[in-house]
Amino acid sequence: MMTMEGNMDRGVLDDIIRRLLEGKGGKQVQLSEAEIRQLCVNARQIFISEPNLLQLRSPIRICGPILLGDGAPQKWDIADANVLVSRNDLFRVLLVFGDIHGQYQDLLRLFEFGGYPPVANYLFLGDYVDRGKQSLETICLLLAYKVRYQDRVYLLRGNHEDAKINRIYGFYDECKRRFNVRLWKIFTECFNCLPVSAVIDEKILCMHGGLSPELKQLDQINEITRPTDIPDSGLLCDLLWSDPDPRVRGWTDSDRGVSCVFGADVVAEFLQKNDLDLICRGHQVVEDGYEFFAKRRLVTIFSAPNYGGEFDNVGALLSVDESLVCSFEILKPLLVNPKVPLKKPPKVGAS
Repeated sequence: MMTMEGNMDRGVLDDIIRRLLEGKGGKQVQLSEAEIRQLCVNARQIFISEPNLLQLRSPIRICGPILLGDGAPQKWDIADANVLVSRNDLFRVLLVFGDIHGQYQDLLRLFEFGGYPPVANYLFLGDYVDRGKQSLETICLLLAYKVRYQDRVYLLRGNHEDAKINRIYGFYDECKRRFNVRLWKIFTECFNCLPVSAVIDEKILCMHGGLSPELKQLDQINEITRPTDIPDSGLLCDLLWSDPDPRVRGWTDSDRGVSCVFGADVVAEFLQKNDLDLICRGHQVVEDGYEFFAKRRLVTIFSAPNYGGEFDNVGALLSVDESLVCSFEILKPLLVNPKVPLKKPPKVGAS
C-alpha cells in the first residue's frame, strides 16, 4: 500500500520494478500517476537527507555509456595500469554509469550485464532524461531502485535534471503527452534535491560535468543549498556543465555558452591539493564509451550507445573494486539499418 505520509512498502515497490522490467523491446510501461508521484515524493525525501557530496565506499559500479562486446574488459589500477580485475569480481564492485538520456532499452541491457540491484552498488552520474524515447521508464526505474535499495543505488544530478533544460529537450513533452504538466513539475521538485557529487574511498571524485574555478576544497560542495534550480553560473553550474579541454591551460569560457572548460594542469593541481587520484565524470559523448584526459587522471564515461540514433558510439560502465582497481565494460549499440550515416563523436575537448 501507499500511505498518506508518502511511504511506499516493499511490496508496492517490487511490483512497480517488476512491471518496469517487463518493458523490453521498446514496450511502453504505463504506471499510474499516483505511483509516479509516490516515487518522486519518496525519492525526494531520501535525496534531501543525503549530503551534496556523497561519501561512498568501494566496491561500486559507475555507469556511463556502456559497450558490451566480444572483447575483454579494459582494466587499470589508479596507481598501476597493469593490475587487472577478472569477471569473477563482477558482484564485488561499485558500478558507475554515465549519461542514459532516456535510452531505456540500453539501461535494461546494462542491468542484464552488470546485475540488477541489489547485487552490486551503483552510482549514476546524471542525465537520465531527454533525447531518448523512454525518459519516463528510465527515471521511474532508477527512482524505484533508489527508494527500494537506498544504500545500494546512488543518483547524482546532471545538467538535464533541470526544468530549463528538460523543458526543451524532450522530457517535458513526454510527461505532457503521457500524463500532464503537473507530473513534470513533481519531477522537477525531485530533481532539485539530487546530490551533485560523490567521492569514493576519499580518492575518486565523481560528478556529472567537471571542476569549477570556485572549487578549492571538497567541503564547499556540501555548502550548496538544496532544493535548488541550477543557476546560470557558479559552483553548482560548473559541477554539472564544465568540460575538460586538451587545448587549454587553466580556465576559459565554454563554447556551450554555459560554464567553462579547464586544462590538464587544473586537474593535476586540484587532485594534488585535495589528495585525490581520479576524477570520474560524464556529460560528453565519447566514441569508445570512456575516454581519458590529463594523463589518465580524469575519465569521461558515457553509457548511451548509438546516442540519440545519431552517433556511432558505444556505451561504457566503470567498475571499482574494493582495492580501487578499475575496469571498463563496453556495450555495443543495437543498430538496425540506420537511415542516415552515423557521426563519430568528437574527442573530449575537440571543437
